[in-house]
Amino acid sequence: MPHQNQRSLVSGFLHSLQKTPARPALEIGDDVLTYEQLWNYAGKITARLNQTLAPEEGAVAILASRSVAAYGGILGILASGRGYCPLNPKFPLDRTLVMLNASGCRTLIVGQECAGVLESLLPLVDKDLTIIIPDLESLNSGGQKHRVIPAAQLKKIADPAEPNPDPGATAYLLFTSGSTGVPKGVAVSQSNAVAYMEYAKKRFGFNENDRCSQNFDLTFDLSVHDLFTCWDAGATLVPYAEQTLTPATLVDEKELTCWFSVPSVAMFASKVGLLSPGAFPTLRWSLFCGEALSATLAEAWQQAANNSIVENLYGPTEATIAITWYRWNSQTSPAECVSGLVPIGWPFDGQQICAVANREDDNREVVPTGESGELCLGGSQVTRGYLNDPEKTAKSFVKLPHTGNKIWYRTGDLVRMDDRGCAYYLGRRDFQVKISGYRVELQEIDLVLREASKTELAVAIPWPLSEGSASGIVGVVSGSDPARDPGIIKACQSRLPRYMVPTRIYHFEQMPLNVNGKIDRAQITKMLGNWKD
Repeated sequence: MPHQNQRSLVSGFLHSLQKTPARPALEIGDDVLTYEQLWNYAGKITARLNQTLAPEEGAVAILASRSVAAYGGILGILASGRGYCPLNPKFPLDRTLVMLNASGCRTLIVGQECAGVLESLLPLVDKDLTIIIPDLESLNSGGQKHRVIPAAQLKKIADPAEPNPDPGATAYLLFTSGSTGVPKGVAVSQSNAVAYMEYAKKRFGFNENDRCSQNFDLTFDLSVHDLFTCWDAGATLVPYAEQTLTPATLVDEKELTCWFSVPSVAMFASKVGLLSPGAFPTLRWSLFCGEALSATLAEAWQQAANNSIVENLYGPTEATIAITWYRWNSQTSPAECVSGLVPIGWPFDGQQICAVANREDDNREVVPTGESGELCLGGSQVTRGYLNDPEKTAKSFVKLPHTGNKIWYRTGDLVRMDDRGCAYYLGRRDFQVKISGYRVELQEIDLVLREASKTELAVAIPWPLSEGSASGIVGVVSGSDPARDPGIIKACQSRLPRYMVPTRIYHFEQMPLNVNGKIDRAQITKMLGNWKD
């Protein structure tokens, strides 16, 4: 049943469409679409979904990447009152199939850039799909009897009316990595998403003259910030092309004013010499999220983007994009960093954080100020749990003593909090390893490696492995001279206990990143197994 006067995730775009239809909404390469032109594309998809799908049908899947089909498809789905489930063309087909089946989606929108991936995927699909191809007139479905709706059948443009979905309805459905190897589905509700957008609107104050980066794949929830904080403000979204050396090159080329990325993107920009002082004068906001942000990288970016505010955001998918903030200050922040990492800071207005005893039993008492504990999150941005998985939901979405019936999300991140309520990131529970019986935080070694090797692209890896455990630590670096290895190890020896000192330094020409742009420790471990001296 419609919920009148309820804001939804797509409301901001629809408002900007009404207010400034001729303003640029999307710039892909040399192609620029105004808000009206983007709606003329998206509105055809909305009209077709409303015509084809039953009102009760849930999320619609989308297989597209950095194209008008990708962005118009998402808008078209949301404007129909439904949620979207992005599929990543770079994922293995088996993983995509698991996500498609788990989502329950029976309608799929496909960009022409992903037609080849779809043709490989369809023989694996055992249910009938409705496939909308807004940029193509035909599709090779391999003889299967899927319903294909080509561009020629997308004629009518829907009125750009607020869809008014139930606040608890799914806005988008994403899948995160699971410890068992099976992706975990996270359904983010309209009310979760709107809570984030309302706060972001107040905090960042983007406007129609802003030009916003779009660095994240659609399967990474930080992309939701990219799209909708931009369109809420009537600003221009500027995705980078897949062949771009590094997204950071677009800051100057496209005169971006708002930047958002994982720190690994900034690390690579530093490695290739892009972070010279004053290099990014057009930026007025520089936001980082998704990984721990080092103090040296924050300051290097601040010097490059000398007119911008640099903030470190923190938040897992289960708490909707980001839920805490810390603003970098070149004078005071270095002294506030722990193990060389920028604090994750304070919760957004209306959200709550606390640190509880790091233990597996149910006695999760809040730890005293200044003591280490597992970070738990509460508030209107916290989602309901994992899709069709009550066991994992019960383990991660919990009630805490003395907090009533409130549900908190256990992050698995270790923090300590000071008397100002500021949270300091200490590491992951699953980045704790035992070496020769000692408990070791890998990120503590990372810090020393980065400083000793004079590169941000440096990580500590438990190695060699034997039956799941490690007998030592090695360093893996990119952008450092191998002749400096003895000095790096000596520097580690001067600052770390013997059992934490890397026994060897491995040099990678490029540091492997996962699909979300983060340094991929698991892939590094596999590469070490194939290393030939």
